[in-house]
Amino acid sequence: MPRSVATKGLVLGLLVALMLPSLAFAQDVLNNPDPTDGFTLEESTGINTIWVMVAALMVMLMQVGFLFLEVGFSRGKNAGTIVAKILTNFSIAALMFWATGFAIAFGIEADGFAGLFGSDGFFLGDFGGRASFDEALVVSNGSQAAFPVLGIFDVTVEAKFFFQFVFCAVSLAIVWGSTLERIKFGVYIIYAVIFAGLIYPLGAHWVFGGGFLQVPVGLWEDIGFVGMQDFAGSTAVHLIGATGALAALLLLGPRKGKYGPDGKPRAIPGHNMPLFGLGVLILWFGWFGFNGGTALGGLDGRFPEIIIITNLAAASGVLGAIIVGALKTKTIDIGMAGNGAIGALVAITAPSGYVELWAAPIIGVIAGIIVPLGVFAIDKKLDDPVGVLTVHGLCGIWGTLSCGLFTSERLAGYNAFGDPRGGLFYSGSFDQLIAQAAGLVVAFSFVFLMSYGTFFLIKKTYGLRVTEDEEDAGLDITEHGMYGYPEQFIPAPELIGYGATPTTPALGSVSPAKSEVPA
Repeated sequence: MPRSVATKGLVLGLLVALMLPSLAFAQDVLNNPDPTDGFTLEESTGINTIWVMVAALMVMLMQVGFLFLEVGFSRGKNAGTIVAKILTNFSIAALMFWATGFAIAFGIEADGFAGLFGSDGFFLGDFGGRASFDEALVVSNGSQAAFPVLGIFDVTVEAKFFFQFVFCAVSLAIVWGSTLERIKFGVYIIYAVIFAGLIYPLGAHWVFGGGFLQVPVGLWEDIGFVGMQDFAGSTAVHLIGATGALAALLLLGPRKGKYGPDGKPRAIPGHNMPLFGLGVLILWFGWFGFNGGTALGGLDGRFPEIIIITNLAAASGVLGAIIVGALKTKTIDIGMAGNGAIGALVAITAPSGYVELWAAPIIGVIAGIIVPLGVFAIDKKLDDPVGVLTVHGLCGIWGTLSCGLFTSERLAGYNAFGDPRGGLFYSGSFDQLIAQAAGLVVAFSFVFLMSYGTFFLIKKTYGLRVTEDEEDAGLDITEHGMYGYPEQFIPAPELIGYGATPTTPALGSVSPAKSEVPA
């Protein structure tokens, strides 16, 4: 079957599957009372909801950061496809998290499945219209019944949903950084449906949705497991995304020309480092919403401290990466500086709500040191164009483990998860560190097995990789029929409306190349 026909079939099937339940819920929505009919939120609920929605929109902006970062690290012939990829994945995540993801990640658990997955709240059923506002009052009886771990927060259900959705979209975006410049576009569609609808929600539930890793039940409780701490998702968002990326990369293989005949890696430079830098700064800004918004409220005054902790870690990560990178390469590498910031932001995500200010620079600088060491080591065997495995994987692991060391007794008690005595440096106990390590192993193993199996089936049926000729030509033209930078690749006589071609005194007229030299 031609790939274009298969891709169209996938898109059509997805739309039909998502339209059917929408029709089923249409009558319920029509029957709901007008939420503005003499009803107002409690003042505290309104203030908290405003902050959570602002933070969620800041996290949504991180999609722009990922777009710029990946475009900058790609070659010009593959710039445009990233725009389509980001838009498609964000859209699929929006629909799938609404349909199943939010309920599985945060819904009430069915009898006999304690700690495993939520089973209520699919399609946000029974939470439309006025009912959702009533249930979002301080008492939160309704929302707590359906979304227990979120029900304790004085925020409307819709705000909670949207905030958690953009987390899912970030985790999905992370997956694809390792696959740039050689993957079929249809793979994005297939895996996104499964990831946003099932894989991510299950992992998120276990780690920070009230599941067995966060709130031990059964055997975990019997053995004295204290519960995992992951405030905003070093594991639940970033490691889960990086694990999916690893599974894809192992089956996909490196870009053509990445490794020489001697097996040594060769650099394939990105085409626009200023765009990469802009992406890093947008991500840095968005992270203030990512971590600060996870406080899920503004009235307790926690979020400014969390934002400062986040910023201190990121700044330290930049400096750590620059210093270690310079020691290895004798240059100040732009990519390492940017990834140092992101790696530190990933690392501080789990402990941002659990540690005091003094710990943030330590966590950040260690993440910054990990970045160049990890990138250079992984590059010897695996072609990871943007450093996903290091930045989101290794730094996510470090950030998760750091809770076991630096969590303060004050904040452990305030958040009410994990060992109330704090981490090793406060309690002298390894209990929290053991819980963090065990949670990492469980989350990684589950996501890797699910993702590897999914990508394996895709490879055997639809296929993972474009042909060598398509890879040489670039995914912009082969997958989308257009170029991200047409003036660079289309012969000058065909550039209608582009005006004069650039000239220099020494070289005269410079026409765009008729074909690109493959890398």
